[in-house]
Amino acid sequence: MHRDILPHVIFSPAKLALDLAEGLAAQGQEVTLFSPGPVDTSVRNVTADLSLFEHELALRGDTYTELLKKHPFTFITLARQMQSELIAKAYQMANDGSLDIVHIYTNEEDTALPFAALCNKPVVFTHHDPFNFLVKYKNLFPKYKHLNWISMSYAQRKGMPDGTNWVGNVYHGLSEPKLRPVKVPARDYVAYLGRIIQPKGVHLAIQAILKYNQEHSDVPLRLKIAGKHYAGHKKDTYWQEQVEPHVDGEVIQYVGFINDPAAKREFLGNAKALVVPSLFDEPFGLVSIEAMACGTPVVGLDSGAIPEVIDDKTTGYVVAKAMSENIVNEPATVHALVRNLERIEAIDRAVCRRTYESKFTIDQMIAGHLEVYARLT
Repeated sequence: MHRDILPHVIFSPAKLALDLAEGLAAQGQEVTLFSPGPVDTSVRNVTADLSLFEHELALRGDTYTELLKKHPFTFITLARQMQSELIAKAYQMANDGSLDIVHIYTNEEDTALPFAALCNKPVVFTHHDPFNFLVKYKNLFPKYKHLNWISMSYAQRKGMPDGTNWVGNVYHGLSEPKLRPVKVPARDYVAYLGRIIQPKGVHLAIQAILKYNQEHSDVPLRLKIAGKHYAGHKKDTYWQEQVEPHVDGEVIQYVGFINDPAAKREFLGNAKALVVPSLFDEPFGLVSIEAMACGTPVVGLDSGAIPEVIDDKTTGYVVAKAMSENIVNEPATVHALVRNLERIEAIDRAVCRRTYESKFTIDQMIAGHLEVYARLT
């Protein structure tokens, strides 16, 4: 987390961490936010010593984001060194009596696990990936299932073993007031928003729109894709092979990376629906509640937490992946997506907004965390 990096990332726990810290402070809590670099926040911000990191950048003639793009392994190695420093600071401050509880809230917190026993105040962990997403997670997290764990969905818990010490489940919440319904939405396209990688199933969204238009040539749909692709990263050819050939600027449009809240509202709020064709087990799926905040229904596959976030037939449709011998049958799944896009007009956009307000605001996220902290302290 660094103010120079945050505007350039498509999703990071950093924004949620900032919102949580600010919200807790607004509730009268004394909050210390640990981050590798300085961030724009009203709470106390403890940072790592970045002098040697920045010296390395200067030698290379790179910025943080340039190093991340060109040499991600080098960037991650240096970043994890900063993380270790911050964890040591947090545990030491807790042992000195400056902190009542330490919340490790990141998607790379495995460094903190073995040292939690050295902290004499409660430590609680939130992980932002599926627990079985990477080999290093699968082999490490079960050793520490006795620690205090918060899930962001009940589906996320399936990646941890029986007997994991779950101390709470707290859904994400939004704090962005600009994400609200458009008064008269255009509703003439379907939106995809997120990383453009194979596990996110963007190619299924493309195939669904093309198939829909074959069957409904009188009222065709467009697909607008927003997000970052990773052409050239780690030999990733997904964009070049499965997405870019279909981008014609008319039926299939790529509109780039959208980070500005007002632009995101226009993109989501004017869409007929947001499609979330994830093939991997989503631990939550923040984009779905961003769409609901804008009054836009969601059509998503039944991957991970998507059925928890989408209220089937109320805020959108949950589409079962067609399976053949434990492998996704993509043509049959595309067919199911099309059938649900056909009936999306039956979803009341006002209900989508009300559901967001009743379940997924920043106030509810803060209240959930305060309940967990109170039980642990």
